[in-house]
Amino acid sequence: MAIISNTVSYLDGETLLEGFFAYDDAIEGQRPAIMINHTWLGRNDFVSEKALKLAELGYFAFAVDMYGKNILGQNKEEGAKLMQPFMDDRGLVLRRMEAALYAIKRMPWVDDTKIAAIGFCFGGLCVLDLARSGADIKGVVSFHGLLEEPGNSQEKKIKAKVLVLHGNDDPMTTIDQVSILQQQLTQAGADWQLHRYGNAMHAFTNPVANDPVFGTVYQANADKRSWVSMQNFLKEIFE
Repeated sequence: MAIISNTVSYLDGETLLEGFFAYDDAIEGQRPAIMINHTWLGRNDFVSEKALKLAELGYFAFAVDMYGKNILGQNKEEGAKLMQPFMDDRGLVLRRMEAALYAIKRMPWVDDTKIAAIGFCFGGLCVLDLARSGADIKGVVSFHGLLEEPGNSQEKKIKAKVLVLHGNDDPMTTIDQVSILQQQLTQAGADWQLHRYGNAMHAFTNPVANDPVFGTVYQANADKRSWVSMQNFLKEIFE
């Protein structure tokens, strides 16, 4: 096994974006691909490391860039500022996701009939929006994702299977948002699952998260269990 990784530039209109990809060159031919969406800080080492782990599992992994090449937040204030335009314009979220989907389909190692997307925090919102748009992909996984309604996906049938991995004590979402999401997924005809992890707050997969006042705390059990749930989900949708 030899994991190959690199960056690739792609465009959304005139905005230059830079994705990070990884794959195992011991595998011959095309393989299923996973898009990985970053937190509000941007495409940093956190999602690059997830890409490497997914490559080790035999997937082509592509860490999406939502903000633009070399644009990263260094703290929660900068992250909030970078994310806000996307929260204000969910059409922008979808355009960036569609640009990434177009880019990944052009990669020679990718079986473009077998694509899924996973996302963390803000990235969870992004992959859910892609599913809500009716995108023809196999599935999406949201890890402690933001669950605000997009307001631009009514009447769309969801083709992708959906797995939502949610911390029960996450202060970034409300009980009503969880309930509304479940109703919307059902009404859109989605094959969906929601896993709730007890004693888990927001960012439960991030080992450096340790701000209980803000509501972002790493939780090792939820991290491990959610990763296993994702692996089982990916095996199912790519059968």
